[in-house]
Amino acid sequence: MSGADKKRRSSTTWQSLYNDVSGRISDGYWKPGELIPKEVELAKEFGCARATVNRALRQLAEEGFLDRRRKAGTRVALHPIRKATLDIPITRLEVEQRGGEYGFTILTRKQKTPPKQIKNILGMTSSKPLYLETLHRADGKPFMYETRWINAEAVPAILKESFDNISANEWLVENVLLTTGEISFSAANATAMEAEILEINTGDAIFVTERITWNGPDVITAVRLAYSPSFKMSTKI
Repeated sequence: MSGADKKRRSSTTWQSLYNDVSGRISDGYWKPGELIPKEVELAKEFGCARATVNRALRQLAEEGFLDRRRKAGTRVALHPIRKATLDIPITRLEVEQRGGEYGFTILTRKQKTPPKQIKNILGMTSSKPLYLETLHRADGKPFMYETRWINAEAVPAILKESFDNISANEWLVENVLLTTGEISFSAANATAMEAEILEINTGDAIFVTERITWNGPDVITAVRLAYSPSFKMSTKI
């Protein structure tokens, strides 16, 4: 395998392959009812593992774009209807798309008994959730302070992840199907702790996002994101 092929293999995620395949469907490259290439062929074309292809195609089938049948192959759905799914932004990509160099530091990681409000949200019955505090950086400067509770009963594999090379945000997007969620946006004044972490003054105005996500009936995570005052949200319509 050439150096370029190795680099491509390492950079191809199921999300990027998902985008490429869904783009071909929406652009009409593959017509409704048409049989698409086999997993092994797509893996060779995109320079990735077959498991990566399988994950992307499963997601597209879940959303109604593909019709997958054993021994019959995978076809573009005759009447594609996008099912309700949740598009969670990856903080690393948010930073990189702004032209910044991304980095993060885990400030706190522990399993502990949550406050009553969080316990009620997660609906946990026995094991303690994983609690994380993460500082995300752009070009070495504070970008966003994240506090997150993760339902370890619903995602037991999260307890084995070191988060040395990937944030919990990105790990969850890559490894857990998130089907629904609740999200709220607000302005707030930075607390003393938030000000210290974000390297701003106590009371400075900050943008806050609070999000709860589910996989089917199971709550996966509850997270609060406090952005640096320099943050600007933009969207496309």
